[in-house]
Amino acid sequence: MNILLTLSLLGVITLFSEIFNFRKIIFPIIIAGLVGAGALCVINWNTNEVLYNMSTIDNYSLAFTFLLVFITTCWFLLSYNYYKDENSIVDKYSLILFSLAGAFVMTSYTNLSMLFIGIEMLSIPLYVLAGSNKSDRVSSEAAFKYFLMGAFATGFLLFGIAFIYGSTGTFDLLKLNQIIVSNGGRVPNILLSGIILMFVGLCFKIAAVPFHFWAPDVYQGSPTIVTAFMATIIKTAAIAAFYRLFKIGFLGLNSSIETIILIVIAVSLILGNFLAVYQTNVKRLLAYSSISHAGFMLIGILIVKQMNSASVMLYYTSAYAIASLITFFILQIISKGGEDIGSFNGLISRNPLLSVIMTVALLSLAGIPPFSGFFGKYFMFVGAITDGYLWIIILAVLASLVGVVYYFKIIIAIFAKPSIDNQEITVSGVQSTVLVFLAILLLMMGILPGWIVGLI
Repeated sequence: MNILLTLSLLGVITLFSEIFNFRKIIFPIIIAGLVGAGALCVINWNTNEVLYNMSTIDNYSLAFTFLLVFITTCWFLLSYNYYKDENSIVDKYSLILFSLAGAFVMTSYTNLSMLFIGIEMLSIPLYVLAGSNKSDRVSSEAAFKYFLMGAFATGFLLFGIAFIYGSTGTFDLLKLNQIIVSNGGRVPNILLSGIILMFVGLCFKIAAVPFHFWAPDVYQGSPTIVTAFMATIIKTAAIAAFYRLFKIGFLGLNSSIETIILIVIAVSLILGNFLAVYQTNVKRLLAYSSISHAGFMLIGILIVKQMNSASVMLYYTSAYAIASLITFFILQIISKGGEDIGSFNGLISRNPLLSVIMTVALLSLAGIPPFSGFFGKYFMFVGAITDGYLWIIILAVLASLVGVVYYFKIIIAIFAKPSIDNQEITVSGVQSTVLVFLAILLLMMGILPGWIVGLI
């Protein structure tokens, strides 16, 4: 409870900083508050606090919350120069913090109504932030599309929750699981329909095919630093909520929903990777890449019965979130020359440090050893093969090979293609430090995966 109060209070303080004229010191207050929230995650480890039978702050919730707070802290440090001269900085910072509070709710819920509240807390601020570049028509279009598709997904989710409550009389995940298990995994059609509708609603949030239509346009149209937050925090919180739903509530389901999950994984891997190959805009390329990664993450739902599946999910999302944060912020730094792959041409001669860090992030996303992205996929593959899903892993491996193609298009541009603009790119000391730290973390997670795997 103290973590939610800390994050919410931090958002309120940020809002009032403009009124009470302490806006100039709000940034260190935010960083201190986020560090405090991260410390509370460590202090509360192994406590398993139950809040009004609506949420449970267990080690799973604390681990994902720590990751979310860590990514958000890095986001603030990296984005400081971007927002510092804007009059609306307080509004944007507070929206980010309230969105983070919603992400926390999504990691700890044990009641379907809390899941809905968490998703709305997470999403509504981001609808606003997507259109925060008011002078750009594309940004406004991105916000409108994101809002419409988000509302559409919410409709699916609410219909699913209504069907589930109508057939079981409960919103509680544990009671729901007891009902499913008592029926031997064979559930009434109305309950199964509700589960499928909820699955569809959550697939929108992680941008899994065929519910991915919003991602490329919204990623491209939103300000790049907002896209960085979307690609990391939304994906992490949504997959954490997804896993919790199937781990606690739907664990005893029969194979009917499993078939649907396998189909979504397959089409996400195929379309995400193959469509990314044809992109020239880096933000759209990374959007399609995120769709393929959604397919990999859903493999974790298939292996939910395994003892270490939560740790595997945490490891994969950590590797993905850190690498994505790096790529989007480096794109933000160099995007004055455009957002297409050509803007990376000759980056090695303009800023060698950024070139190396970007390469590390791309190699991790591509699943190249010894970086953490490789081991994230490896652990997912081992778990799925153990449970007999060999064919989907063969497909995932082939899809990963396609992924190498488009990631290396950027790497080739960095090192092999000459730059039209030889002007040196300068980066602040704080940004350089954070980016170097994140790149080292990707490497260390690959060398010592035991830091996370087996943690929860």
